[in-house]
Amino acid sequence: MSDAHPSHDDAHHGPIKTPKQLIMAVFFAFVVPIIAITLLVMYVGAEKQPNAGSEAANAEVVARRLHPIGTVEVKDASDPSSLKNGEQVFAAQCSACHAAGVAGAPKFGDTSAWAPRLGQGYETLLVHALKGKGNMGPQGGGDFTDLEIGRAVVYMANKAGAKFEEPKMTAAAASGAATNAAAAPAAPAAPAAATTTVAAVAPAATPAPAATPAAAKTGAAPPLYEQTCAVCHGAGVAGAPKLGDKAAWAPRLGQGVDGLVANVVKGKGAMPPKGGSSASPDEIKAVVAYMVGTVK
Repeated sequence: MSDAHPSHDDAHHGPIKTPKQLIMAVFFAFVVPIIAITLLVMYVGAEKQPNAGSEAANAEVVARRLHPIGTVEVKDASDPSSLKNGEQVFAAQCSACHAAGVAGAPKFGDTSAWAPRLGQGYETLLVHALKGKGNMGPQGGGDFTDLEIGRAVVYMANKAGAKFEEPKMTAAAASGAATNAAAAPAAPAAPAAATTTVAAVAPAATPAPAATPAAAKTGAAPPLYEQTCAVCHGAGVAGAPKLGDKAAWAPRLGQGVDGLVANVVKGKGAMPPKGGSSASPDEIKAVVAYMVGTVK
């Protein structure tokens, strides 16, 4: 009976029974935690080290924040290399309406839409582009030289079947003279008619948004608005909410400025991405904030 049960002394014996076991226990109790803490510190420190991808992303974010809202471009009219060609002017300005054929603009490359216009000749088309016609403001709201606009006219017309010769530097002055003559054909015969012609052209040279009382509250419009957005938003064409029109903007304000900026960047309805411009997100946000401010 006594052999079947452990003795009283055996019940109090621990797992460590030899000096070797004691040494191993001490080792694991002190050394292993130190190693674990060291590895943890190294892991955390490695996570905080910037990698090449994050550095590039941070540099891009900083560059975007430092990008100026507006820029000043100085052109030397005597230097052909400083002037844009027809395709560049089209991409920067004309594509906003002509790429999709909105607001009555003949669609780029649509021979049937351009046919009746090509018959008018290059000089007449140039006058329309410089002075504005229908829903299109002067230069489509852009700020280019007469030569650059002439190149854009030739570029679009030739893509629709015309065979106009691109204007040269030496022909720029002649084009300007022809434009002025075409704008006031009755001037020599009747001085009163000249006065009427000038009066008729003057309103077209004044951007429509400048006359909007609501727009005046927000101060001067960003350059991008005058160059690109005013073409549609100034008169509210092609479904674009008119500047200062609270009723037209009301259902859009719920999206917030960021939501509206996303619509502009991606394009929506008849509006192409970025309104057909090459503006940065910061420039677009400034314009959206400006237009939203006119209806608050």
